[in-house]
Amino acid sequence: MDHLNQSMVTFFIIKGISDVPELQIPIFLLVLLIYLLTLGGNMTILVLVYLDPHLHTPMYFFLVNLSILDMSSTTVTLHKIILTGLTGNRATSYVSCMAQMYFVGSFITDELLVLTAMSYDRYVAICNPLRYTVIMNHRDSALLAIACWVLGLIEVIPYMVLIGGFSCYRSNVVNHFFCDVVPVIKLPCNDTSTLEILFIFEGAFLLTLSPFLLTFLSYIFIIVTIMKIHTRAGRHKAFYTCSSHLTIVILLYTTLICQYLTPIKEDSLEYNKLLALLNMVAVPILNPLIYSLKNKDVKNALKKKLHF
Repeated sequence: MDHLNQSMVTFFIIKGISDVPELQIPIFLLVLLIYLLTLGGNMTILVLVYLDPHLHTPMYFFLVNLSILDMSSTTVTLHKIILTGLTGNRATSYVSCMAQMYFVGSFITDELLVLTAMSYDRYVAICNPLRYTVIMNHRDSALLAIACWVLGLIEVIPYMVLIGGFSCYRSNVVNHFFCDVVPVIKLPCNDTSTLEILFIFEGAFLLTLSPFLLTFLSYIFIIVTIMKIHTRAGRHKAFYTCSSHLTIVILLYTTLICQYLTPIKEDSLEYNKLLALLNMVAVPILNPLIYSLKNKDVKNALKKKLHF
């Protein structure tokens, strides 16, 4: 499809994870299993936090937001693979593709901001424990969460406006398993240099660097405070309360930087697809596992509800 006017681009073809026909059923079954496990794990977190009064704290309130984001981003990115496996139809409408890009970008931003809020929560809990309930009260925690969601919804609008202004496309085949901004940028026949600069600027400074610096500063103060604890048991307990959050932060930032903040080249799209799988599939399923397996409060709540 060469040099078609945008009004003629009514749909895109999602290439998917693989073109090999023999792999389509195994991929469909594996993705469906991962999707169900992701929903099940994160729904378990939501139910436990709702039912157990001991988990009605800011830390678990932000964890609930993280679980909602994980379920939302997984649904937005994986639903096409599941639908394609059921119907064999790889086409998606132009509007659906644009909407998918918008929500994927929003959810990624939201997740980084919520993780930043969680690092601030840990900073207050460890560095200023006597004032924790005053600083991290229910009202301020709710306002902080709302701010994270609103900023995520706003942040992606500028580059979505530019993408929506493209006048023609060289192809309507998206080399990905969902409509991601990186492969879509390679399709227009218009000059995309302005969009790429804006995308890198927003991604590097607003989306990644700003929340990363805030998270990094929180952990600098946390580590300094922990090192001042005289007992080894006290230091271990303090580190243990942060380890789950820090694991997710490191994994998410590493995959996002490799996926979005590297030069956009045609031959790197397959590599980008693998990173997206790790980011959009592995992280959402690991979140509930890490927070449940490494968190004593969550494990105790689960045991009580299961009557162990």
